[in-house]
Amino acid sequence: MTVQDVRSFNRFYTNVIGALDYGRHLYAPYTLTESRVLYELAHSPRTDAADLRNELSLDAGYLSRILNKFEQDGLIGRTPSERDPRRRRIALTARGRETAALLDERSRESVGALLATVPAGDRPRLAEAMHTVRTLLSHGRPPRREDVVLREPGPGDLGWIVQRNAALYAAEYGWNTDYEGLVARIVADFAEDHDPHLERVWIAELDGRPVGCVMCVRDDAPGTARLRLLLVEPDARGLRIGDRLVEAVIDFARDGGYRDLVLWTNDVLSAARRIYQRHGFVLVAEKPHRSFGADLLGQDWRLDLHGAQE
Repeated sequence: MTVQDVRSFNRFYTNVIGALDYGRHLYAPYTLTESRVLYELAHSPRTDAADLRNELSLDAGYLSRILNKFEQDGLIGRTPSERDPRRRRIALTARGRETAALLDERSRESVGALLATVPAGDRPRLAEAMHTVRTLLSHGRPPRREDVVLREPGPGDLGWIVQRNAALYAAEYGWNTDYEGLVARIVADFAEDHDPHLERVWIAELDGRPVGCVMCVRDDAPGTARLRLLLVEPDARGLRIGDRLVEAVIDFARDGGYRDLVLWTNDVLSAARRIYQRHGFVLVAEKPHRSFGADLLGQDWRLDLHGAQE
């Protein structure tokens, strides 16, 4: 392979995805780079300019001009960072979230139209070829935190949540199919009827595959949201995915006007409990029970969304 081979492929691929005229390609007033910044802001609930520079390898001046444009367009707001007062947190406004969702939908439609031209029998070859390119050009480095994206569920993802919860908890804790039934009911209730402004599911994706999930739904108590079905695949642990998923739920619930965020878990899930504690959840009740074929200690945790902010 020569340099010319790589350059030729790059010219071909940028033409296929419309990179040189991305805004017109998606009927939107934003370039490919601007759309990438919007995508990162939509999928990283807490971020600042330094985070974006590192994740997207952008020049500081160029990124600053993009963020200024977004602020003028009413897509973002900037507030003092809770982690470092010298930084400013960047978050999408309601208009920004709508714009990011629209761009994401149009991008999915564009890629879907492209895949529709590939015969079904050839698609596994295409996927394998793309995986090979990514593997070879990443020099075999292990996954990094910034490689993980949080996104909304697509077709098949809700079924994946049920399947992986059932398989993982059976393998790690010996739970029986009663737990799979519980997860299936939770997911089915969400799929059949939910308010997208007050309830949401996040999928953590790494290298094109789901590796984690969490759900935020309305609780029976007024003004209360419930965190459910937090899961991270074993081979993706250590990348702070659980923390990012919980942060996403907290920010979403707080922005949605909820006063409290609650969850129910069991004492054997020690890694998850440490995540909840790090984010300010307080244990409010414990009760032993026999469920999923095991003797467990159930725990109720609560976070005051307008008390201590991180």
